[in-house]
Amino acid sequence: MAAVAGGLALGTGQAAADKPAPYLVGRGISDITGAAAESGMMGYSAIGQQTSGIHQRLRARAFVIVDPASGNRIAWCNTDQGLLPFAVFHEVLARLAATHDTTYTEQNVSLSATHTHSGPGGCAHDLAYNLSIGGFQQQNFDAVVSGIVEAISAAHDDLKPGTITLGRGELTDASVNRSRPAFELNPQADKDVYPLGIDPAMTVLRFRQGHTDVGAISWFSTHGTSMTNTNTLISGDNKGYASYTWEHGTAGVRYLDDTPGFVAAFPQTNAGDMSPNLNLRPGSGPTEDEFENTRIIGLRQCVTAQQIHAHAATPISGGIDSRLRYVDMSQIQVDGRYTPDGQTHHTSSGVIGLSTLAGSIEDGPGIPGLFEGTPSPLAPLIEQIDSAVPQWLADEQAPKTSVVPSGLLQATPDVLPLQLLKIGQLYLIGGPAEYTIVAGLRIRRTVAEELGVPLENVLMQGYTNGYSQYVTTPEEYEGQHYEGASTLFGKYTTPAYQQEFAKLASALRNGVTLPLGELPPDPAIGTLNIQPGVIMDSPGLLRSYGQVLTDAAAGYRAGQAVTVVFVTGHPKNNLRRRGTFLEVQRLKDGVWTRHLDDSDWQTKYRWQRTNALTGESTATITWDIPPGTPPGTYRIDHHGDAKDGVTGVITPFTGVSRPFTVS
Repeated sequence: MAAVAGGLALGTGQAAADKPAPYLVGRGISDITGAAAESGMMGYSAIGQQTSGIHQRLRARAFVIVDPASGNRIAWCNTDQGLLPFAVFHEVLARLAATHDTTYTEQNVSLSATHTHSGPGGCAHDLAYNLSIGGFQQQNFDAVVSGIVEAISAAHDDLKPGTITLGRGELTDASVNRSRPAFELNPQADKDVYPLGIDPAMTVLRFRQGHTDVGAISWFSTHGTSMTNTNTLISGDNKGYASYTWEHGTAGVRYLDDTPGFVAAFPQTNAGDMSPNLNLRPGSGPTEDEFENTRIIGLRQCVTAQQIHAHAATPISGGIDSRLRYVDMSQIQVDGRYTPDGQTHHTSSGVIGLSTLAGSIEDGPGIPGLFEGTPSPLAPLIEQIDSAVPQWLADEQAPKTSVVPSGLLQATPDVLPLQLLKIGQLYLIGGPAEYTIVAGLRIRRTVAEELGVPLENVLMQGYTNGYSQYVTTPEEYEGQHYEGASTLFGKYTTPAYQQEFAKLASALRNGVTLPLGELPPDPAIGTLNIQPGVIMDSPGLLRSYGQVLTDAAAGYRAGQAVTVVFVTGHPKNNLRRRGTFLEVQRLKDGVWTRHLDDSDWQTKYRWQRTNALTGESTATITWDIPPGTPPGTYRIDHHGDAKDGVTGVITPFTGVSRPFTVS
């Protein structure tokens, strides 16, 4: 059967009568939200983009799958983050080992990111990814690591007999190729696979325990850049909204209830050149409002995934297995089997190119005066003054205009984790980068041929277990657009990945264990931090914490917004992870009950420093009342924490608005 709706094409696969193989399956979810104020945001490398509140909290979503026949298992987790740094992967493994011994290792744990550009950063040990943030942020790092460990542990504890089924479909109105001129440099045979210039494929796994649906993983390629580089509210972007809509809107999950519920993960595949900004301008497409764009692109993913999920009838059956190796991607001798000209070539140490500094003009422009893929008037000047890149390295990276030898400086990693997972007949290539759709296609083809399986059963999952910027094809690299200039290891990076993933595929197919390889080095400057912490808070003269400065009106109707301003302390005093900075409470039978919190789309929590000298600040809480809100009496609660400047003691407080009616 097939259906078309809003750019959707569905195929159900095998008949539902085929009985899925039994597995043990478990799901888990936890909060990974970092500092809600004065923390650099990860993604756009915009120095002035610092958090100033929360639109929606960030989460880690995990599944554990066990094959009872062999005892093999996989712990898979997707996070609302800009990237998944190796430092996080390494620390998660260490903490899992402390509680689960050798049950979970780098071989069977897979961590990936949705690539939202609106989350707190500073979680890497790589200077290049912390530079715009003010360095390594221990508080944010701990929030992410703790949340991932909690989500995986919850999935482990939730293991029950269950089944997994597979569904496939297409979504054509949630992405656009932001680097079309580079895409067009590829051979016609590759371009013919993607006639619209996008990868429309969505692959969904449906998880059941007995007859109960407990979760879904929906892989689809589109960047987490619906929110622009001017946004300073924490947001999971379009994929975060897709998860929220399914979990909260459809399945009725309330995150603060801390009870098992449906988990809907929306990971990336090869999203390197896929933008959600359909008009090819930041914050534009389908509308000119970034919040509405986030909602629409997220909703389209959610609706498509739910329709595929409902018809996911192909049973997942077969063994569970995995392989991971640490590979120095800067020193790969690439066999001619994988290169366009059939000749042997090699990679080189990571180098950032000039067009990287220009940014992606469709999603997040960089330095004014620089243009991706086009000779800039500033290029000769930069080449003259830039002596940091040795000539031999610049020659190897040609035609890139080399700017920063990030690998030699240990600002970006050269050694990376490469992973291949087997879930029955489905294979996940875990790549630590952003792969363009044709780069992903070629790596998938190589792995599928090595395994002897259909191409559609092999997915390229980017942003996995580490991060090393972009991967373009050799042809795309010649164009030196943003993605090509950000392909760190040179023109033959994609062929190098093809070769190295083929080794993993061969080992997995033959049941061979490969040497793990040497772990990436821990750069000496990896934990450098110049971002100041909280010195003190003050309510201000004749004021108290939680005091209402601007109160609610007496009554509202659906479609109106409630705004209340409170005296507050710094959010860094207590991240309130697995908690909330706000509650919209409703009066029921004489008792105030929580109606919404800071995880909900309709609320916004904004923090503002009003006097830097004395440490005074305010919290502005907004509730956009949606249609369908039950009539009744409501109020706004604010939960905060304040730090005493003398003792350093942090004290919680609560502020409450006046009651108001919604009619």
